[in-house]
Amino acid sequence: MLKKGDFIELDYTGRIKDDKIVFDTTLEQTAKDSDIYNSKFKYKPVIICVGEKQVVKGLDDVLLGKKPGRYTVEVKAENAFGKKSADLLKLIPTRLFDKDNIKPFVGLEVNVDNTLGIVRSVSGGRVIVDFNHPLASRDLVYDIDIKRIVTDPLEKTKALLELLKVPYEDIDIADGKAVIATKAQLPEPVTKGLGEGIKKMIKLKSVEFKTAEEAKKELKKEIKEEKEKKEEKKDKK
Repeated sequence: MLKKGDFIELDYTGRIKDDKIVFDTTLEQTAKDSDIYNSKFKYKPVIICVGEKQVVKGLDDVLLGKKPGRYTVEVKAENAFGKKSADLLKLIPTRLFDKDNIKPFVGLEVNVDNTLGIVRSVSGGRVIVDFNHPLASRDLVYDIDIKRIVTDPLEKTKALLELLKVPYEDIDIADGKAVIATKAQLPEPVTKGLGEGIKKMIKLKSVEFKTAEEAKKELKKEIKEEKEKKEEKKDKK
């Protein structure tokens, strides 16, 4: 029986309940059959931590108490992408689009201040942009396959970093202590927050981020010190 904090490997396909349109899936063939296939996306099961909001709330909640296996579950709009809000319909002057050489039309997807929206109307020099999630107010149905419970700390750590889109070179875990080697130096506030989150979810003693270059230097130092210790033992004999 799954409980909060368990890591699972999961395949899923999400559909809009009313029209059965597939909007998301981890299965390559399903994506192709549903005309949503993206050649840049790697279709494979995802590893998530139950109860950590790594999937929509309604799906996260329904995982609790389940055993590995296949299920079909319904998720109400309020527990998926929320209800539509009139406050997220914004009136934007056409001249702001003109500055970026954009000619707005109904259905155009736009990015305003790093927020995605869809143009709903264009009239009299004014544009109404809808910043609600495209699936807001839609009830959803998920076909899920809980393939297994993941217990390996290394596999859990890799899954979390991939989910958070944090690039890494290598991960070493020994005695409950994780060292994550990254190609470039990450800002301290980022590594501090990430480290605390990973430590809590995977129940590690510590999590340390280092650049791959730093990790190599430390490894060379350790090898050198070990070699010197062996030589000292030989001399004493």
